[in-house]
Amino acid sequence: MERISAWSTYDLAAQGLCMDFADDYKEFISTAKTERECVDRFVNEAEQSGYVELSRAVREGKKLSAGDKVYSVWMNKSMVLFEIGTQPFESGMNILGAHIDSPRLDVKQNPLYEDSGIAYLDTHYYGGIKKYQFATIPLAIHGVVVKKSGETVILSVGEDDDDPVFFVSDLLIHLAKEQMEKPAAKAVEGEALDLIIASKPVRIDADTLPGKKDKESGKKEKDPVKSVLLEILKEQYGIGEEDFESAELEIVPAGRARDAGFDRSMILGYGQDDRACAFPSFRAQIGTHDLARTSCTLLVDKEEIGSVGATGMRSRFFENALAEVMNLCGQYSELALRRTLANSCMLSSDVSAAFDPCYASVFDKKNSAYLGKGLAINKFTGSGGKSNSNDANAEYIAHLREIFERDGVCTQTAELGKVDAGGGGTIAYILALYGMNVIDSGVPVLSMHSPWEAVSKADLYEAYRGYRTFLKNASFRNF
Repeated sequence: MERISAWSTYDLAAQGLCMDFADDYKEFISTAKTERECVDRFVNEAEQSGYVELSRAVREGKKLSAGDKVYSVWMNKSMVLFEIGTQPFESGMNILGAHIDSPRLDVKQNPLYEDSGIAYLDTHYYGGIKKYQFATIPLAIHGVVVKKSGETVILSVGEDDDDPVFFVSDLLIHLAKEQMEKPAAKAVEGEALDLIIASKPVRIDADTLPGKKDKESGKKEKDPVKSVLLEILKEQYGIGEEDFESAELEIVPAGRARDAGFDRSMILGYGQDDRACAFPSFRAQIGTHDLARTSCTLLVDKEEIGSVGATGMRSRFFENALAEVMNLCGQYSELALRRTLANSCMLSSDVSAAFDPCYASVFDKKNSAYLGKGLAINKFTGSGGKSNSNDANAEYIAHLREIFERDGVCTQTAELGKVDAGGGGTIAYILALYGMNVIDSGVPVLSMHSPWEAVSKADLYEAYRGYRTFLKNASFRNF
């Protein structure tokens, strides 16, 4: 089957809408590089669109009905939004589910040390990365430091033009004979991904002239660079070394997302797996109204490490939030909750691997997603013999084909590379545990999981159009 380019379906007006949507998205991924930052951004925009916090609605005993909109945030790192439809919950919901975590480096709890006149933060990489890609590029620090008092210090250093950036060093080519002979996975070891953050042993002021402290104390300070750094952290951010114990600091590529290509048809930026699907999912949720079936959008944490933990998809926060919403609508019972979940339709809004001609040997060209050819539908992911995969039913796929074609959404089918080349997964199989119909659908990405990933603006826009169509028109049920 031949798939046409989405670009060829656009008139000038549609091209303008596509480019405008891409500009909004670039701003989003340039400023929201962590789960907390994504949630903060989404909460602000949701409230401007009339969404009410679920916990507030519960406290006030608010009764919900068709057209009402609520959201719930869990631990500042996951979020779920609902717009109540006219049909009863038991007929099922239409659910979009994306993740907002991305591969990165995390700062350890006892991270700060000095070695040979350089101060470092010790890190632990998060998610699947090629470790060597994080060496020698400008990096920024994003996150929170929570003090024993409960005060939260928010950090975002390395993004503004006046900010310093940080980096991981690499071995110079002149001495790298043995390193260059290692497999790529071993060329840079995980424990070598320590962040360089300072190198000056003195403060620049009259009271800290070189050697003054040494002369006054009569001995050489053990870690002078670290000592000065701690003074800076205390002065500028109010944090001490012990506060790293209760910090969540993420090391991400510094800099803004950019247009790519002379034709500006692509976007190059960090964290597009999976924010290239989270952003259009969220925009579809807040922009689609007058619904028959209740719409729901999940934006979750921890997918890159197995969807574990209290903020991952395997936790019960979604199920608990749904129970609260149904209760406020006067429709809750344990049986009604189970029927609602089983009769729901879901698009697991996650990215797909875009065919890369430079590495064609690992792709099946007939069954690959291509840049610019629209929303990619993955019947299954997993690895090898479909291991750890949700495998969508043909009846459900036929229903989606019909509603997408009716609205002129450009779609393509895809697999994640050749059968034995590797593989990957999404949150699809977790929602499928409820018995609902689920399929993966998202934006094709070049250089997935690298510090800078690339997507087509047309695919991004078609994802948004497809997600809106799904929320409005999907009605397939299990019987």
